[in-house]
Amino acid sequence: MANLKEIRVRITSVNSTMQITSAMKMVSAAKLKRAQDAIIRMRPYANKLQEILSNVSSSLDGNEGVYSKTREVKNVLVVAITSNRGLCGGFNNNIIKEVRTILRTHTDVNVKILSLGKKAFDIYKKTPQHTTEGFTDTPYTIFDRPTFENVSKIATEIMSQFAAGKWDRVYVVYNQFKNAAVQIVRNEQYLPVVKPRGSSDKSKTDYIFEPEKELIIEELIPRSLKVQLFKGILDSAAAEHGARMTAMHKATDNASDLVKELKLTYNKARQSAITGEILEIVAGAEALKG
Repeated sequence: MANLKEIRVRITSVNSTMQITSAMKMVSAAKLKRAQDAIIRMRPYANKLQEILSNVSSSLDGNEGVYSKTREVKNVLVVAITSNRGLCGGFNNNIIKEVRTILRTHTDVNVKILSLGKKAFDIYKKTPQHTTEGFTDTPYTIFDRPTFENVSKIATEIMSQFAAGKWDRVYVVYNQFKNAAVQIVRNEQYLPVVKPRGSSDKSKTDYIFEPEKELIIEELIPRSLKVQLFKGILDSAAAEHGARMTAMHKATDNASDLVKELKLTYNKARQSAITGEILEIVAGAEALKG
């Protein structure tokens, strides 16, 4: 059994850790409220815009629309959205696992990974799959300033590379925010733009376009793709704060339980030491009497 001094040091250390995790939990809770409000306001607009985009793309012919062309898949870009910091449970590991699944299922094609977030960048920066080619800014620092303007630059470059034929398919992997305790890993096909589920060429809806279809395609699709990527960034930001708040809450509870166990161990050790001293005193007294 450890001596009393060692137990006291451990109790002090765990108490300090508990104060840190409790503070981090409160900070994440405050940030979560702002991030949650942002994604709740953004999601209806993004979903409706995605619905319009899918409906328009379903009415296009096979060779219409630069971002709707389907090609033989030889080059794939995976946009992995993680956080800049850790201490958020399995938030980042879930994204890395999903990216590895994509790599395993696309062994016969060239797969490159674009990291949005320092955690994914730290893992893949020394691998042959990592890429930042064509991006003027460092994409992995997007969470330093996650504004629509900065996200639009990244989305524009991705669209330009797809239009130039560098990528045949683009996936976006991110954590979707459901609530503070639940984050859902999403693997969405970003490009080419896919038709809505259940639609078929035989049951196309006849749309009347105003203005011309070509102008809608040129304006709506790029804007929708920018919004979709921005929604993924906002979803990931809210999910990160929720995951960190939950992780720090559990860490605080575990630290509290550990302090209780250490105090119980300390009291047992202290009682044992006192009992030993009493026995020594009694034995000494008896020896003097003898």
